[in-house]
Amino acid sequence: MARWCYRRGLVVLLLWVGGLVGLGFTATAAGTDYANVFSLPDTDSKTAYDLMERAFPESAGDTDTVVWKTDEGSVRDADVRSRIEPALAEIGRMAGVGEVAGPYDGTPGAESRISEDGRIAYAQITFTEQASEIPKELVEDVVDTAQDAERDGLRVELGGQAIAMIQEPPTGTAELVGIAAAAVVLFLAFGSLFAMLLPIVVAIAGVGSGMLLTMLASHATNVPDVAPLLGSLIGLGVGIDYALFIVTRHRRGILRGAKPEEAAVTALNTSGRAVLFAGGTVCIALAGMLVMNMRFLDGVVVATSLTVVLSVLAAVTLLPGLLGLLGMRVLSRRQRARLAAAGPEPTETSGLAARWSAYVQTRPRSIAAVALVVMAVLALPVLSLRLGATDQGNHQDTTTTRQAYDLLAEGFGPGFNGPLQVVVDGTAPESLVTTIRSTPDVAQVAAAPPANGVTVIQVVPTTSPQSVETDRLIDRLRDEVIPRSGAEAHVGGVTAVTKDFASVTGDRLPYFVATIIALGFLLLLVAFRSLVVPLTAAVMNLVAAAASFGVLVAVFQWGWGAELLGIGKEGPITAFLPVIMLSLLFGLSMDYQVFLVSRMHEEWVHTKDNARAVRVGLAETSRVINCAALIMICVFSAFVLSGDMEGAMAGIGLAAAVALDAFILRTALVPAAMHLLGNSNWWLPAGLEKRLPHLAVEPREQDPAGGPASVIHGFIRTSDGEPVAEASVTLLSRGGRQLDRVESLADGSYILAVPGPGSYLLAATAHPHASHARHLMVGDGPLVFDVELGEVAEGEVDAVN
Repeated sequence: MARWCYRRGLVVLLLWVGGLVGLGFTATAAGTDYANVFSLPDTDSKTAYDLMERAFPESAGDTDTVVWKTDEGSVRDADVRSRIEPALAEIGRMAGVGEVAGPYDGTPGAESRISEDGRIAYAQITFTEQASEIPKELVEDVVDTAQDAERDGLRVELGGQAIAMIQEPPTGTAELVGIAAAAVVLFLAFGSLFAMLLPIVVAIAGVGSGMLLTMLASHATNVPDVAPLLGSLIGLGVGIDYALFIVTRHRRGILRGAKPEEAAVTALNTSGRAVLFAGGTVCIALAGMLVMNMRFLDGVVVATSLTVVLSVLAAVTLLPGLLGLLGMRVLSRRQRARLAAAGPEPTETSGLAARWSAYVQTRPRSIAAVALVVMAVLALPVLSLRLGATDQGNHQDTTTTRQAYDLLAEGFGPGFNGPLQVVVDGTAPESLVTTIRSTPDVAQVAAAPPANGVTVIQVVPTTSPQSVETDRLIDRLRDEVIPRSGAEAHVGGVTAVTKDFASVTGDRLPYFVATIIALGFLLLLVAFRSLVVPLTAAVMNLVAAAASFGVLVAVFQWGWGAELLGIGKEGPITAFLPVIMLSLLFGLSMDYQVFLVSRMHEEWVHTKDNARAVRVGLAETSRVINCAALIMICVFSAFVLSGDMEGAMAGIGLAAAVALDAFILRTALVPAAMHLLGNSNWWLPAGLEKRLPHLAVEPREQDPAGGPASVIHGFIRTSDGEPVAEASVTLLSRGGRQLDRVESLADGSYILAVPGPGSYLLAATAHPHASHARHLMVGDGPLVFDVELGEVAEGEVDAVN
């Protein structure tokens, strides 16, 4: 498939463009039908919700609020009414506004819309459509009309879902900022404009098609309005990363002498296979959210899984087609010139990555200790984790929705923004209303007349919707007050639904974590034929999750750095976020673990030297892992600009998770632990080895002749034991034909490919040291041979040279 796409790049590109245009036309014509369904089966709030649907079968449009406050006098004063009443009347005449209920219209309950001190009042605006369907221009007209009534000493603010939607930054702002930051990182990594554009084009194709399909899917299932944001966040991250892995392998193949087409085919057959494995792992982890049995998460699974699948599809079809169109231009001009002048690059890795890998090998205990201390300190705040939901009280204090929220809390009590509904199947007994009114932490109680055999009692707590005291009040009503009354009643409302959602999430989360950890263990067990490697990965995933949630609690629950990041008021962590973050963290961690350990496993299979396997694997993969992580951090962090609190939480949480996973775990703690564990890393009981299926995640790149039958490896050192870097090590046949030639790494290590058992000559040279040559007998397995180079005495002839 890779070869077909490479040779027909223009056809592949046109197919993708045509598909995107067709999807765009269909999705635009169909529109969206997003729905936030937080209710859970077998919960008290769900029962209350069903009863309220029976009482009020016709759902009205979105209801928003206009709040005003006078600094002096009362809102009943003529000068205040003369400014507010005409504004409310004008809003009521607007097309798309169904009703305006204010404090001055004389209807029953109107006077209750004025605070006790008479300085704050509110009016409710009921639109004819739900918030997502209301034209933006209408909402802006409502805001402008209401705020035109302001004067010195009279404030007017507006709150509600429709008002909040027009405060959000333009759609795509966060995505554009993330893409721009990723482009800078890619250009610095590749040094080529075309190579930089490849991952971005692939990611945009995957995310664009995924978002359009999500729009269509919203007509078939309940998709929450936050799902497209999470889908684009995940899709951009994995789409750019997957393309980066493949392009990096493709460029490396060309630089080492392969023709562009063969390099592309090899890249897709190696890194492309790893991308398929990683993408499948992410989708499996996302599908694990379905076991939580939460309808709200079903739509999130649909949006995110669609985007990941299409990002993988773009990486394995569109990307090779674009590589075919570019040819050698995937390299920078400087690289093409150097390749033409000096020939292919050596296969051994050198530079900072190699030096860091050697450093980890020499000090594994100290590096592991420091990494564990850092992760433990960052994980400490997770002990204070409290699940809940954000509301407009968490918006930035400069927004009109936050100002309206605070004014209502000031005039009518903190609980006014999150009233509870006690729903009775039948007529509510007077004793229930009286008992609720005398219950601690209850500010107001109002029972509405029965409707369709259902009575709704509105209960306003004395505390805010996000406070612990409000949760305790809900428990008290359910466990003590209602049972004593003998009535069949249930506690509902947004605050109760949120509490039930958080409780169910907390109860089911351990089973969910155990499921995805066990799944990861089995996948790595099959891939790497080891018990210790998957066990290490499972522990590391738990450590990374704890530390990233610790960062999330410190920023969003404690408010550390929230002002610097431009985030609103602190509050509980959104209840569904841990499930989504754990799914993604599991998938991304598996991605990096597979990419890192597959290279180590490859070395282990051919050399049976654990120290070399870990050192070479880290040296050759750490740079691309860190580059991929940096791109994801840029993309995820940009979602702070989304204007959505859940999007900001997910962005910061995932950015922290990726940073800790890539920079501390995969490039420090994991290799240090593997050095300490030694050969036991690769232990697998013989009986289990026979029963496990074989899964080749990333096969070894073979030369046309079929690759080496064995290897010779070891270290080049001086007589004092110091490593000799960049020593030339050559393997010759008995007839003097050169079979392989490499340069030693910074730590003096080398590895030579041997075509088969037999007698060979190994020669090592490094100025100003004396050369070394020796005949070696190689058997069926790898041969370890260390070389000692001495100084050349004055007047002495270098035997080899």
